[in-house]
Amino acid sequence: MINILKHEEIYDTIFTEMIPSAKKYIWIATADIKDLYVKQGRGMIPFLDVLSDKIKSGVLVRLIHAKEPGPQFRKDFDRHPELIHSLERMLCPRNHMKLIIVDGKKAFMGSANLTGAGMGMKSKNTRNFETGLYTDDKEQVKEISDIYDNLWMGSHCKSCRRKSYCAESLEN
Repeated sequence: MINILKHEEIYDTIFTEMIPSAKKYIWIATADIKDLYVKQGRGMIPFLDVLSDKIKSGVLVRLIHAKEPGPQFRKDFDRHPELIHSLERMLCPRNHMKLIIVDGKKAFMGSANLTGAGMGMKSKNTRNFETGLYTDDKEQVKEISDIYDNLWMGSHCKSCRRKSYCAESLEN
């Protein structure tokens, strides 16, 4: 099954269905990443808190992003030793994919970056107009996972010519 998601449906699909259901792994690819806040109860918490909790529960989390996030992201990131030591990150300046894959069973592929405006957490008048596809079809999830995995494994690095921009700096 493929569901076409409008901008207002992206948040619920990713943050109330996909991410909470992760038992083994979460793979995320985004061009831009900011200090995204998500709903919890009546309040809001940094998405990094959610990822930290997932890592604590044994879920592997991989993140591919195209540029270094801002200072508020760094501040929240530094509050979580498990993110510093266990979040698998790759900086790839050519990455423009927006993918989220959970346990090889569910996948989102769309236009939304992992930011408040992209994920619909800004007001209706200030968020981005986004769209995406959600699938739990085994073959389609595998195809999307293969795209992610090829990038993660460096299949494009040899011909990229931008390797000098790929240094990790969150751990420095």
